[in-house]
Amino acid sequence: MGTDQNRARKRVAVTTLGCKVNQYESAAYLAELAGLAEVEIVPFSAEAEVYVINTCAVTARAGAQSRQLIRRAAARNKKSRLVVTGCYAQVAPQEVLELTENPLCIVGNAHKARVAAVAAAGRNCDLEMYHGEMATCREVAPLLVEAAGERTRAVLKVQDGCSQRCSYCIVPRARGGSRSVALELVLRQTEIFLAEGYREVVLTGIHLGHYGLDFSPPSSLVELVDALLARDFPLRYRLSSLEPTEVSGELLSRLAAHPELLPHLHIPLQSGDDRILAAMNRPYGREQFAEIITACAARLPGAALGVDVMVGFPGEDEEAFNNTRQLLAGLPISYLHVFPYSRRPGTKAAALPEQVPGRIKDQRAALLRELDRQKRQEFYRRHLGQVRPVLAEPGGRGQAAGSLRGFTDNYIPVSFAAPARLVNQVVEVRLEELGDGELRGRMVNQDAG
Repeated sequence: MGTDQNRARKRVAVTTLGCKVNQYESAAYLAELAGLAEVEIVPFSAEAEVYVINTCAVTARAGAQSRQLIRRAAARNKKSRLVVTGCYAQVAPQEVLELTENPLCIVGNAHKARVAAVAAAGRNCDLEMYHGEMATCREVAPLLVEAAGERTRAVLKVQDGCSQRCSYCIVPRARGGSRSVALELVLRQTEIFLAEGYREVVLTGIHLGHYGLDFSPPSSLVELVDALLARDFPLRYRLSSLEPTEVSGELLSRLAAHPELLPHLHIPLQSGDDRILAAMNRPYGREQFAEIITACAARLPGAALGVDVMVGFPGEDEEAFNNTRQLLAGLPISYLHVFPYSRRPGTKAAALPEQVPGRIKDQRAALLRELDRQKRQEFYRRHLGQVRPVLAEPGGRGQAAGSLRGFTDNYIPVSFAAPARLVNQVVEVRLEELGDGELRGRMVNQDAG
């Protein structure tokens, strides 16, 4: 297309904060916008006529980052139109209105299927609102990623919303109750990813383990996995976060029997103290959690078992924190994601007494992050000498020329010497040396690709 024609096209930039579900949704916006002749996709750092900001509100920090991105886009081009969507736009639309005098469109989570059309529209109204209460939302916004870019691993949203109502969490208010994507749409999206050359698909949702429970008749995550396996696609599948009580024997059986289901589970604990778990409205106790993790490790030797943990929930004293630390130290887990509690207006926990000072939360987070470092090192060291399948990706910054990197099936980051033609191929790599945050290995199937 000629230069004059390029200038006539509307320059649109998209940026994303937050979870894998947001990443999938933004990929769908970009794919739809890229298919429009009147639109030119530009980086968010460039000057554009339209900025799409897909926000997050899960923590106070995420809300602050969302506000920062909105202000940054407005300052870059004071005449630009801002399309603000995502969880922060859903729970705090008035705050979004007060951030900018630019033409603005706020798109709530129930209307995310409209985002690309709104961004590409020829009109430039001062204010448009597509909002609504998520409590009445019964369907997932229909979004398909038709062209996902040059990545080796695709994220596939199969579920949205959450009905669990943990006392600290804003997500049910932001995204509504649990809703599942129809199986035929999941299969169609998987076929699209396969046609585009992807080799690995990450199944994700806000409450993934509730997949299918809203169907009539009800279905399940295991039935979804079975349907994907029955199609015999040449793909690897990785599951995102699952609640402890949803890691069933059936699911473990599938993981153990099918190498295309990668041996990696991420299971949130949040607290290892029964009193705090009850205040969080978490549906399990510390002993039940320990039994689940132990069963996973026994059934899936070598699997990566990741755990989310929160520090500084209201009422968490030294004894409660030590209960959490001791529980995690004694379990066969591979890594931790550590989060200080973030007070979210509108949640039950925000009104609880005994809010923990920030200084103490920081200290406790630092202790658990050190435990995370130790657990990762121990897990990586245990696999030295093994040969594992790795999905090859381009080398990262600071890596030597001729190096690729990737994750093993059980989620160990590794770098290794290999030709660039092997990017997006699954290769066998011997894990040989423990480096800084990842392993170094040697490819053993030199003729792959």
